[in-house]
Amino acid sequence: MRRYEELRARPYADVLIIGGGINGLATFRDLALQGVDVALVERDDFISGASAASSHMIHGGIRYLENGEFRLVQEAVTERNGLLKTAPHYVRPLQTTIPIFSTFSGVLSAPLRFLRHGGGKHRERGAALIKIGLVIYDSFSRGGGLFGTATVPRHTFHGRRRSLAQLPALNPDVKYTATYWDASLHDPERLAIDVLRDGRAAGGDRARAANYTAAVGVEDGRVVLRDAVTGEKTRFAASVIINASGPWTDQTNSALGDPTRYMGGTKGSHVVLDHPALLAATGGRELFFENEDGRIVLIYPLKGRVLVGTTDLEHHMADPIVCTEAEVDYFIELIDQVLPEIPVDRSQIVYRFAGVRPLPGHGDVSPGFVSRDYRAETAPLGGADAATGSSHRASATVLSLVGGKWTTFRASAEHLADRALALLALPRRSSTRGVPIGGGRGYPTTERARQQWIATHAVDLPAVRVATLLDRYGTVAESVVDAIAVDAEDAPLRSLAGYSSGELRHLAATEDVVHLDDILLRRTSIAFTGAATAEAAAEVADAIAPVLGWDAERSAAEAIRGLDRVHAADPTWSPASAR
Repeated sequence: MRRYEELRARPYADVLIIGGGINGLATFRDLALQGVDVALVERDDFISGASAASSHMIHGGIRYLENGEFRLVQEAVTERNGLLKTAPHYVRPLQTTIPIFSTFSGVLSAPLRFLRHGGGKHRERGAALIKIGLVIYDSFSRGGGLFGTATVPRHTFHGRRRSLAQLPALNPDVKYTATYWDASLHDPERLAIDVLRDGRAAGGDRARAANYTAAVGVEDGRVVLRDAVTGEKTRFAASVIINASGPWTDQTNSALGDPTRYMGGTKGSHVVLDHPALLAATGGRELFFENEDGRIVLIYPLKGRVLVGTTDLEHHMADPIVCTEAEVDYFIELIDQVLPEIPVDRSQIVYRFAGVRPLPGHGDVSPGFVSRDYRAETAPLGGADAATGSSHRASATVLSLVGGKWTTFRASAEHLADRALALLALPRRSSTRGVPIGGGRGYPTTERARQQWIATHAVDLPAVRVATLLDRYGTVAESVVDAIAVDAEDAPLRSLAGYSSGELRHLAATEDVVHLDDILLRRTSIAFTGAATAEAAAEVADAIAPVLGWDAERSAAEAIRGLDRVHAADPTWSPASAR
């Protein structure tokens, strides 16, 4: 039974969450842990919107210090430290180096930029300003917050000679490098699936979530849900409605009969390159630096590829969300600024992605100075009845999340959950603080523990295969190993090294897969690494077809759709490109 049918069978809950990005899913998990009857709907696939377009980092946001957002930075550092412990399978320490080309630049202009919210002439951030920022940043880390002592080392500073000794490909004009530690997020989509799975496990039949289910209107004080697969509609009742649809928050509120103008998101694009020389030049660390236009950009080794991003451009939600050719030129130019001896061209790009940050409306404030903090707006559910055209005000309350970022998803979810609990007059039973997430539960964090885990589970599969699955899924790999072991048709895929048909069938059967692109983009890293070829798409579709009831015609159509979705952010893509 599809998850939409669970909602149709019992069309009511205490709380209905609209939006299956990380903030919606985390709120779902939090409320489920409190015993609340909660339902969640997502119009597309889970984690397919703004949350799928992240820079794959869990970070405190050192640059937000210049905006004066000290509370947010302290909270983000605390949450980063917490995720290193609760989700060690996907969140890991990340060494980050800032190349610096001046000493005192920006010291006097930075306070002025803060007062003017980014106005005035840009000045490069020099070593002195970066040093001040890192001292403050370290103080937040060392404070320990809610998770005790810091889990990352202090920053270090080096001059030109030592900097070039460590990173020989750096621009020789570099004067200093500053190195500090944040955290990487290796598989954001998979971490989100873990959050969803934990919420369902905590709530049982009182925690229901359906993807490909849109909230499209209001009738008789109830939210109208539409199944994107069949087009069927259901009226769903809830006392509290949480609008966690990210940059689409205003559009969702309009559908609920109460137009708002809360949001003013900016577009961020990234490219992924298959470039061994560039990968080697990073020295295994993220290069995080300031471009000539003042934007903060990154070059980041991940999964044997190099992630480069990000832009910060004003965006209207009616426009396509793509990584333009101008943005690609921008990325190539910024690589040349920092690593001038490493030639880069478009042929090395294997994947592009773009998304809109769920930022608040900001008027004339420069995008880089828009607050990354979050808040919740409250309004009664209301508007025009879609069936009769009459106006009404219902007893339900709508909480709209404005802002929010990956790093602080647990904290923002706790904030939303507390607001919902207050409206329901229910107490909080427990906190999500320190609660392990999914495959991070019992995850072996030492080499000895890792080898013991692999040996214990390498009964029906080779140890090297179990090790790969542990890296992909954390301790949730145990269920994947068991599923593969009993799949008589399991076989390695010809087009995708390291994947097998039984593994993919297990994902399709247990992780709400509706379309092929759910597998290529969000249940695996196939698209991210540039492995989503036409041959791979067809082979994956054939592998999961028996589980999803696809015939040969549907499998072929899904392969075409899957490739189109993989390349949705690439305006140069055409099906002929895959041949």
